[in-house]
Amino acid sequence: MAFQDFDQIQERVNQERKRKFRKRIIIGVVSTLVVVAAIIGGAFAYITYENKTQEQVKNTKNNSKDKSSDKSENPSQKPPSSAAQSVKPGQVDKIIQTLCNSTLYKPSCEKTLKNGTKTDTSLSDPRSLLKSSIEAVNDDLRKVFEKVLKLKTENKDEKDAIAQCKLLVDEAKKELDTSVKRINDTEVDNFAKIVPYLDSWLSAVMTYQETCVDGFEEGKVKTDIRKNFNSSQVLTSNSLAVVKSLGAYLSSAPKLKTRHLLESRSSSAIETDHITSWLSNKERRMLKAVDVNALKPNATVAKDGSGNFTTINDALKAMPSKYQGRYTIYIKHGVYEESVVVDKKKANVTMIGDGSQKTIVTGNKSQAKKVSTLLTATFVAQGEGFMAHSMGFRNTAGPEGHQAVAIRVQSDRSVFLNCRFEGYQNTLNAYTHRQYYRSCVIVGTIDFIFGDAAAIFQNCDIFIRKGLTGQKNTVTAQGRVDKFQTTGFVIHNCTIAPNEDLKPVKAEFKSYLGRPWKNHSRTVVMESTIEDVIDPVGWLRWQETDFAIDTLLYAEYKNEGPSGATASRVKWPGFRVINKEEAMKYTVGPFLQGEWIHEIGSPVKFGLYDA
Repeated sequence: MAFQDFDQIQERVNQERKRKFRKRIIIGVVSTLVVVAAIIGGAFAYITYENKTQEQVKNTKNNSKDKSSDKSENPSQKPPSSAAQSVKPGQVDKIIQTLCNSTLYKPSCEKTLKNGTKTDTSLSDPRSLLKSSIEAVNDDLRKVFEKVLKLKTENKDEKDAIAQCKLLVDEAKKELDTSVKRINDTEVDNFAKIVPYLDSWLSAVMTYQETCVDGFEEGKVKTDIRKNFNSSQVLTSNSLAVVKSLGAYLSSAPKLKTRHLLESRSSSAIETDHITSWLSNKERRMLKAVDVNALKPNATVAKDGSGNFTTINDALKAMPSKYQGRYTIYIKHGVYEESVVVDKKKANVTMIGDGSQKTIVTGNKSQAKKVSTLLTATFVAQGEGFMAHSMGFRNTAGPEGHQAVAIRVQSDRSVFLNCRFEGYQNTLNAYTHRQYYRSCVIVGTIDFIFGDAAAIFQNCDIFIRKGLTGQKNTVTAQGRVDKFQTTGFVIHNCTIAPNEDLKPVKAEFKSYLGRPWKNHSRTVVMESTIEDVIDPVGWLRWQETDFAIDTLLYAEYKNEGPSGATASRVKWPGFRVINKEEAMKYTVGPFLQGEWIHEIGSPVKFGLYDA
């Protein structure tokens, strides 16, 4: 009985399965027919729509031909405008007045910008005003130097000064050309991103002009040269001021919809060229802790012949032209007696040594040997993005050599880690552009950190050594010429102390934090330890005069140590003890726009240590 019940149930199950199977087949067939019908209907509808559209386009064209009086373009077909393109010709004079209001030489500024509008009467982009200002500097420099070349002299020193001046003017013109090109290549809405670069380049132009004048001995010739350069220096000052004013104007101007495709391309170009392409992750790690065994440099220099080259210069010569990325040169221990120049064509070079007192580049050129201060440098870093790690740089001319530079740095966004700089007078020429020094040792006597760069020295040891009898020691001599230059020295969380040779006789040598080399000299010492080597007044006058004491900016913040107290400091109008808010302006972020330091993997402190 049970088996018969099972057979009946199984039969019903089989019949039910057959019924469902037939149902699925029917549904599938019907669905297929529906899809096919939909495709056919859609195709028919599309063809009908296309025919109608073509007919409408044909009718529209025919109507346009009939309406010959209506020649205006459909507004919806115009490309979106940017804020810069919204400027009307009638607004030009007002914009010029706005941009020139903050300059030191307003009439000159207005005249220059108005002259610039003569070649572009529509002036659809206010950045054209800045370009005309920069181009005016370039044109004036050419005229000025033509006058310098006409100078007839048989004096060797003057001939050398003219030759040096030519090199400096060429450098200035390159910076000006680069500034104009960057403005052209950048969308208006991204202008703020290139302001730090324009500030750096134009500040350098001002420095090159000043150095050209300084190359001549005091007298009538130098007086005439300075008069000639006055016009280009005025124009450069105006350009620096206009950069700041234009940035404020563009940020406050009402912005219309921009073409984001172009904006994205421009922004990407800036970031790629100047930050993200510098180093791979592996190279960044290499900078934090050099592992010689894991290092795979592009070139190795060794005096004993165990590398690719025996001199640093040979390694540089072998570097491919227009090399993409970072070029790393490993320099094994040894004392390299050679004058090295990393020229502007060699960007993003990294040199890594075995230690700041093991891998040493040395020379002995000096002013006492009739070499201009600028050219006494043992090592010169010009190519942007230069980096040095665990190396030493020396000038062994001694105190008798007077100005004798160990290194001249004019590389924008340059970094020095765990390096040592040794000399006497003018050891380290932090000449131009943005520079960062971390955990370095700097040794010297007079003005031994000098120049006109925007430079921050962080966690460094600064040692004052014994000079000639009767000499006074000064740590810094910063050479800012104009108040719109974004340059200055910041000594942050460093130790300033007597060198071993000075300790026994430090009472015989007066030492100071700095003196003003130029009118707007700017140096800030903050959160540092100042040992009992600095005179209580802190700062020294330039050649016992009142020069620049009311225009300079010398500041201190929360320094410690026996000579860190400020109660007895100089009472100059340009000196002050600053508060935390102002001290923050001289930290890495605001002062150097220092994100590039972080991006390459270098250790860096962006804010204050007591924050």
